[in-house]
Amino acid sequence: MERIFARNRGIAVTVDHTTVDVARAIHALSDADLVRLKALARLWSRGLPGGFGWADVLNEAIVRVLDGSRPWPPDVPLLAFLSGVMRSICDDLWRRARREPLADDLTDLVVPVEETSPDPERTLAAAQALVEVHRLFAADSCALKIIAGLSEGLAAREICRLYGLSERQYDTARKRMRRALLRCGLAGDSR
Repeated sequence: MERIFARNRGIAVTVDHTTVDVARAIHALSDADLVRLKALARLWSRGLPGGFGWADVLNEAIVRVLDGSRPWPPDVPLLAFLSGVMRSICDDLWRRARREPLADDLTDLVVPVEETSPDPERTLAAAQALVEVHRLFAADSCALKIIAGLSEGLAAREICRLYGLSERQYDTARKRMRRALLRCGLAGDSR
């Protein structure tokens, strides 16, 4: 931590450079990374007690990383770290719900946020990326099935069962899809 004296205002300000680095990394996330974060939040928060949704879990994870209560190790990709924080938050909610089965209100653990619609630029960019993804995999029926299942929020096993895919077919297609997305620049680095 470093104390900085703001000359113009006569105010002493404490700056935590780690928090600034985390904020910059979060701000620099690509649209594809943000979609991944949303999908991870949806995955971890599925069926949470107390009416908490994916947006609540994602918001709380980001707040905990920014306020320093969950420090981000420099050798861990940001998306992987945020996924772990979200999983931990959800585990805490489940653990507390099992301990206090009569408690309907868990709001002191996570504060829900209002969902806001994304700005038009992000919506347009996401729509363009989705069109590009569908164009990229137009000839790959297995990939299109996986994309359809993921867009519905289904887990891998549910997608396999729904479309009659084996686990091996699913894993092979996901690897093939990842390589294609990386080649086209549609899957950004998580840092």
